[in-house]
Amino acid sequence: MIDFVKDVRLWFAPSRLRDEGETPDYRFSLANERTFLAWIRTSLALVGGGFAVDQFLPDLRWGVRVGMALTLLAVGAACALRAVNHWVRCERAMRRGEDLPLSRFPVLLSLGVGLVAVAMVVVVLLGWTSGR
Repeated sequence: MIDFVKDVRLWFAPSRLRDEGETPDYRFSLANERTFLAWIRTSLALVGGGFAVDQFLPDLRWGVRVGMALTLLAVGAACALRAVNHWVRCERAMRRGEDLPLSRFPVLLSLGVGLVAVAMVVVVLLGWTSGR
């Protein structure tokens, strides 16, 4: 828990990372930043998908539509938060000369997106039922 609090502090004061270890080759830091931006793009796509499901599928049963939309929105929010946390953890590890941190988040993200995709396949195959 203490490490997480330290990580969150670094989200808002990344210059403090300079106090840890040695400056890595800038190419590694830039690669870490590109990875962060890829996670942010994924997050934005998930949030956009959540809004699209809610706004553009009005004939879908209310509970199914809202459930899928909220799942996509929640996974998008988690992805954005995880992106910055992963960036900080990787930057710290590179500065300390440690192994990069492992994460289960890609599996959780894949499962969340996969579940929504399966739900959409079911909706498409069974048709849309209005809940209004």
